[in-house]
Amino acid sequence: MSRTAKNAVIIMVATLLSRVLGFLRETILANFYGTSMVADVFVLTFNIPGLIISIVGSVIYMMYIPMYYDTRDRLGEDEALKFTNNILNILSVFSIIVSILGIIFAGEIIKIFAIGFTGEKFNLAVQFLRIMMFGVLFLSLNKIQSSFLQVKESYLPASIVGVVYNIVIIIAIFISVKLGSYYLAIGALVGLFIQVLLLLPCMYKRGYRYSFYMNIKDESIIKMIKLSIPMMMGVAMSQLNVYVDKALASTLGDGKLAALNYASRLNDFVVALFVTSLITVIYPKLSQFVNNKDTINFKKIIVKSSNCIILVVVPIVLGAIILAEPIVRVLLERGSFSAESTAMTSNALKLYAIGIIGYAVKEILSRGFYSLGDTKTPMINSSISVIINIILDLIFIKPFSYMGLAMATSISYMVTVVLMFFSLRKKVGSFNGSAVVSTFLRSLIGAIVMSIVVILIYNNLVAVLGLSFIGECTSLAASILGGIIVYIICMKILKVEEMKLVEDSVKNFFKR
Repeated sequence: MSRTAKNAVIIMVATLLSRVLGFLRETILANFYGTSMVADVFVLTFNIPGLIISIVGSVIYMMYIPMYYDTRDRLGEDEALKFTNNILNILSVFSIIVSILGIIFAGEIIKIFAIGFTGEKFNLAVQFLRIMMFGVLFLSLNKIQSSFLQVKESYLPASIVGVVYNIVIIIAIFISVKLGSYYLAIGALVGLFIQVLLLLPCMYKRGYRYSFYMNIKDESIIKMIKLSIPMMMGVAMSQLNVYVDKALASTLGDGKLAALNYASRLNDFVVALFVTSLITVIYPKLSQFVNNKDTINFKKIIVKSSNCIILVVVPIVLGAIILAEPIVRVLLERGSFSAESTAMTSNALKLYAIGIIGYAVKEILSRGFYSLGDTKTPMINSSISVIINIILDLIFIKPFSYMGLAMATSISYMVTVVLMFFSLRKKVGSFNGSAVVSTFLRSLIGAIVMSIVVILIYNNLVAVLGLSFIGECTSLAASILGGIIVYIICMKILKVEEMKLVEDSVKNFFKR
C-alpha cells in the first residue's frame, strides 16, 4: 500500500499543476465572458463530446485494465499488446463514425442537450458543436493511452498532459477575444489532439508497438462486450444525471448554466486531485488481486482507500461550504464575472461539495465491482441514483432554482454509496466497514473543530485587512493553513490510522 500511496501522491502533484492551470483557464474565461451567452454555449458544447464518448470510452477504460491482465497472464505479453491494438482500432473507427454523425445532426443534438437555447444562442451552439465533435476521436484514443500506461505503472504522463491542454485553451481564449468566439471551440479541439500526440512516445517507451489489427470476433473482445453492456447502461444512466441538470439549467435564463459549470469545475478540482489520483493507482491493483484470487488484500485496499479518501475529503467539504464565497470571489470575480455571478456560483459550490464524499467512496466501490467482473450491480445502483436525481430535480427546481439541481445531484450520490456498500459486502463478505464509519466520524469531529478555527481566523483577518484582492487572499491562505494544522492535530489526538499513511507518502515523495 505504501508504493500505491506514493504513486497516488505523484499523480496528485501532477494533477494539482494541471488543475491550477485549469482554474486559471476558468478565471480567464470568466473575465472575458462571465456568465454570458457565449459562456453558456461554450460550457455546453465543450462537454458534449465527453458526454457522448464517456458512455463507450469510459466502459472500455474500465474493462481494458482487468482484461489486459487476464490476457497477459493467460496468453503472454504479445497477445496483450495485440488486444490493445484491437481495442484501439475498433474504438477509433467507432469514434470517427460518431463524430461524422454528430456534425450532421448537430442541431438535433443541441435541441436535446439544451432545450432552452433559441435563436442566436442555438445557432452559435450548433457551430461550436460541429467544430468540437472530432474531439470524440481524440478523447477515445486518450482513454486507451492512459489505460495502457497505467498497466505499465506509468502514471505521470497521462496526468501531466492536462497541463499542455489547459495552456492551449488559455491561448485560444485570448485569440477568441480578438478574432471571434469560434476560436474557443477550435482551441478545445487542438488541445485534445496535442494530448494524444504527447502520450504516443510515452507508450512506445514502455513497449507499445502499433499494428493494424482489428477483429471484433476476438475472444477477449467478445468477453469485454458481454461485460460492457450492463456497464454501458450504468454509465449512460450516470450521464443522464449530467444531461438532466444541464437541460433544466438551460431553462432558467442566462448565467445559471454557466454558474453551475463554474461551481462544478471547482468541485471537480477536489475530485481529480484526491479521488481520481488514488483510484488511478488502486484500480490496477484491485484487478491484480482478483486475478490472483487474493480476496484478503482486495478487501484491505478497499477499506484503506476509502479511509484515506474520507480523511482528506471531509475537511475539504466543510471548508468549501464555509469559504465558498471568498474562494469564488478570489478565483473568478473580475471583468464580466460580477458579484451576482459570485453569489450564484458559490451557492452552487456549497451544495455540490456536500456530495463529494458520496461520489468519492462510490467510485472506489465501483472499481471493486468492475475488477470482480460484476458490471450489473453498479448499473442497477446508477439507475436508482438517476431516478432519485431526476425526481429531486423536478421537486427542487421550482423552489430553489439552479441550487436545487446541485442539491439533487449530491443527495443522489449519497444514496448510491450506501446501496453499493451493502451490495459489495453481500458479494465478498464483511470487509471491516465499521473501520470506514469510524474514520468518517473521527474525520467529521476534526473537521468541525477545524471549521470553527477557520471561521475565527478568516473573520478576524478580513476585519483588519479588508476585502481587497490581496487582503482576501491573505485571509483565505491564513485560515486554510490554520485549519489544516488544527485538523492534523485532531486526527493525531483521535488516533486515525490512515493519518500516518498519508504523512509517510508525502515524506517519501519529497525524498525522491
